[in-house]
Amino acid sequence: MKARVLFGVFGFIFVLLALYVFPPIVLELVVAALCVFATYEVLGSTKLVRNHLELLLAMAVSLGLAVGHFSILPLRLESVMQGLVLVLVLLFGSFAIELKYHDVMKASQVSWAFFGGLVVPYLLLSLLRIFQMHYHHGPFIVLLPLLAAWGADTCALFSGMLFGKHKLAPVVSPKKTVEGAVGGVVGGAVLVLIAALIMNRTLGLEMPLWSAVVLGAVGAVLGEIGDLSFSVIKRQTGIKDYGHIFPGHGGVLDRFDSVLFVAPFAVFLRVCKVKFVRFLYVLKNVKRQIMQAVYDGKTVFLRKSPFACHHKRVLD
Repeated sequence: MKARVLFGVFGFIFVLLALYVFPPIVLELVVAALCVFATYEVLGSTKLVRNHLELLLAMAVSLGLAVGHFSILPLRLESVMQGLVLVLVLLFGSFAIELKYHDVMKASQVSWAFFGGLVVPYLLLSLLRIFQMHYHHGPFIVLLPLLAAWGADTCALFSGMLFGKHKLAPVVSPKKTVEGAVGGVVGGAVLVLIAALIMNRTLGLEMPLWSAVVLGAVGAVLGEIGDLSFSVIKRQTGIKDYGHIFPGHGGVLDRFDSVLFVAPFAVFLRVCKVKFVRFLYVLKNVKRQIMQAVYDGKTVFLRKSPFACHHKRVLD
């Protein structure tokens, strides 16, 4: 317990330094390392991929996916092109390895390699995409999905301890309760809302409060699904933790399983908000053009109308 608390404190300090003091490349390197470790944990620690060459190939693809997100690169590959290249590398490499070791290697290992080498790191790299979307306020915005995942998990823990009676998933996670899950959703929404209010007031972000509530509430649900999903893998493969890289906390996936589901939703919410704002801007311009055309048409009609001429003669 002491090691867990101490590592949590030092880890929190390091995260703050990586976000607000160190240059962006430090955070990018940390996330890249997390991606590689996560790939190893979901494939190697669980023995879902037993072939060492296949495991190394998946880890290399995971690293390549992370490096493609580095901001210092003179030419950054777009996500579609980058994903296509890495998919082809993993596809051809996996089948080449399977042809060589077809007598001892199951085809399911190729499927798991795609999951661990592409899906898991891509979801985790959503943190970098959030960080890079908001160049000036990225270090603050990236905290919101983490707060939605970990804050909701903490609220769910205490809610379950105080009010928990009905098991949520007794086979997968016996300690989780329905009451705890509800408390996590409410707590996640409140925590992210408070964080958004503070950021709006201190940083002038102008973040819509409804989006903060949606991120907190939906993020809590998605985080719970992510936690249970990776718990299923642990149960089926017979392991307690994915790793021991974090003393007292387990492996990368033991800490970031909920973040894997929440961070992509934060990116999706941000993109939807930008699209919606642009749509309103275009709609406003169209309305102004229509009103201007109607006004110009009325002006031309009045100028050509005989009543307008008669009105002018009477005035004269």
